[in-house]
Amino acid sequence: MVEKHKDASLSLAISILKDQDLAEDVLQDIFITVFQKIETFNFKSKFATWLYRIAVNTSYNQLKKIKKGVDFKDITIVPEKLITNEEVLKEENQKRFINLALLRMNADEALTLRIFYLSEISIKEISKITGFKTSKIKVCLHRGRNNLDFQLRQLLGNELNDLL
Repeated sequence: MVEKHKDASLSLAISILKDQDLAEDVLQDIFITVFQKIETFNFKSKFATWLYRIAVNTSYNQLKKIKKGVDFKDITIVPEKLITNEEVLKEENQKRFINLALLRMNADEALTLRIFYLSEISIKEISKITGFKTSKIKVCLHRGRNNLDFQLRQLLGNELNDLL
């Protein structure tokens, strides 16, 4: 179960917390909570929906505890290493810049984009996971796509077309 859901859960935590190391710590808390509350799972929804709801709640609770005053729109990251194989390089750079752009975005927008596109979960299920109304999810997806495009253009400028 952990192997199957850890990457998606970590991605959700990163969307909310904007910090890889903190998200990895929270990931442990997420799975501890899942194991402690597994008997409360009632099979009325998908297991992943229930688990991701725990991931979102745990991440937001941690965010409330730390309340950092960091403005992530000012963050710039230089890619750590360059890969020589052109196709692999292009894919790795796409992932790196998309993740960086998501870090610079509003948490609700980044969260809904990650759940909808990376986890391929329906809007109805996203509502169960996040507690957002479907109208808010649709707005977050619309604004999130526009904001992602804006953030990528801010990061890459004219090089955006080359990367995509």
